[in-house]
Amino acid sequence: MTELTCFKAYDVRGQIPNQINADICYRIGRAFAEVVKPKKVVVGYDIRLTSPEFCQAVADGLMDSGVDVYNIGLSGTEQVYFSTFHHEFDGGIAVTASHNPKDYNGMKFVREGSRPISGDTGLLDIKALAEKNEFPQVAKKGQMFDLDIIQSYPAHLLTYIDLPALKPLKLVVNAGNGGAGTVIDLLEPLMPNVEFIKVNHEPDGEFPNGVPNPLLEENRISTIAAVKEHGADFGIAWDGDFDRCFLFDERGEFIEGYYIVGLLAEAFLLASPGEAVVHDPRLTWNTIDIVEALGGRAVQSKTGHAFIKERMRKEDAIYGGEMSAHHYFRDFAYCDSGMIPWLLVAELVSKTGKPLSQLVAERMKAYPCSGEINRKLNDAQAALEKVKVALADSANDTDYTDGLSFSYDQWRFSLRMSNTEPVVRLNVESRADEALMQEKTKMLLALIEGC
Repeated sequence: MTELTCFKAYDVRGQIPNQINADICYRIGRAFAEVVKPKKVVVGYDIRLTSPEFCQAVADGLMDSGVDVYNIGLSGTEQVYFSTFHHEFDGGIAVTASHNPKDYNGMKFVREGSRPISGDTGLLDIKALAEKNEFPQVAKKGQMFDLDIIQSYPAHLLTYIDLPALKPLKLVVNAGNGGAGTVIDLLEPLMPNVEFIKVNHEPDGEFPNGVPNPLLEENRISTIAAVKEHGADFGIAWDGDFDRCFLFDERGEFIEGYYIVGLLAEAFLLASPGEAVVHDPRLTWNTIDIVEALGGRAVQSKTGHAFIKERMRKEDAIYGGEMSAHHYFRDFAYCDSGMIPWLLVAELVSKTGKPLSQLVAERMKAYPCSGEINRKLNDAQAALEKVKVALADSANDTDYTDGLSFSYDQWRFSLRMSNTEPVVRLNVESRADEALMQEKTKMLLALIEGC
């Protein structure tokens, strides 16, 4: 029995063809059916060249297990989530490798109600059965149907905003040749006040303009240039399956996802005081400050979409945000959406009359941060241990929810190992002291160098 190394902490992701291929996808479909025991499952796939084939293989595995499959076709992960909860299916599988390189693919899974399936909630069971590859015969195979969400999905997205309140806006939208452009095309006729400037708009699994990952600075250049050229109100860029949304202000400046979390938390709590807001442990002070000032409850969760969603359900949180640009919404079955955040920001810019730069400037000054710094190391665990030994005793507060999170009077940091890549991720922030934040960032990078 060969171990399937494509199974990660909360999804499947691997290199083609050794770690993931059509045969493995078929086995995963069979295993999903055995573990979840669904009658009807939604499937969809991203723009990668292998995704249609892999989606068909998963569907074949489900149908050979007696499950009926409803295919939404080319889609983003959130459209699989939406279809599962809105159209009341027993589960959903999105074939996607998000922002990974071109020769990767993978899957994300949900149960009924778009409840996440992670290592704690069934993913390891699916892995074990897929590895064993012994499945029972069924009396009656399932069938495949097409599911059309062209009307229901955009209509749902627009329920999050006061559409008539939108002033005339000019927005740069950069799909990175991923799937987001298809949704913009659906929304465009429904949003007559918004002019969309489209960059790298057409879906293309060859990734002619680079892998759709706006966290890479070189991938931001085209968005920044278009915002400046067209005098746009703000810019939006997405990763390949558009479950993450990245924003640029009217000057073309990239806005760290951390400050958007605070901005959206504020918007929700002003409308619904006292609600819970879930955040990850990487950068926290700004979010906690905003939430508590507005009478809400700030709740920390382990990093990762499955963990955030589980915690949001437990707390019945109205909103959850990760600094990595994942934003989660109670009315979206506690799932992440890359479309709802920019719609909310468009509404905020319209209603406040303030440009996006002004909406976040005060918070950026109050809590300057390093942004996430990634380092490939030979021994990531040794790096964490070295930092722990050097700095734990002098910290006011130590938290090991997800790697190391240490707080001091005027600064704090988070150092964690990635769940999906062989790297460590460092985040540093301070209380209104940019120089201190820079100094401590350099100190931490020097500590882990050579590990």
